[in-house]
Amino acid sequence: MSKETPVSDIMSSPIVSVTQDTTIAEAAGTLADEHIGSLIVGDDIVEGILTETDIVRAVGEGLDLESTVVSDVMSEPVVTIRPHEAVRVAGERMGHNGVKKLPVTEDGEPVGIVTTTDLAHFFPRNRIKMATQTERDVREGEFE
Repeated sequence: MSKETPVSDIMSSPIVSVTQDTTIAEAAGTLADEHIGSLIVGDDIVEGILTETDIVRAVGEGLDLESTVVSDVMSEPVVTIRPHEAVRVAGERMGHNGVKKLPVTEDGEPVGIVTTTDLAHFFPRNRIKMATQTERDVREGEFE
């Protein structure tokens, strides 16, 4: 039996983190500046995670982004994985818990993050069967 690929091989590192008292406006700026989709809340321990979806929800609720802090909208508790665990386990854990971002922790400290995009890049392309031509019911301008 072949050895499974560990999460540490596909995770993004280092992570970008903020504190709970960071404003949503500051956090949104960090996401944009770093070209990432989530921030870990906490440095020594994962206290929460703030995603683009959390920020969109805050905007939709009409929250004042200059005064609302990350702790008011972050997701918690956070589902995590350890660096030595298999990529397969990461995918199963994400699917089972309905999350798209999985912080990687070692001794409770965040060391990386695995996202659904990381998983999509990892799995071999030959496992995805693509149509060789457009289906008849697909209208112009649509993609499959």
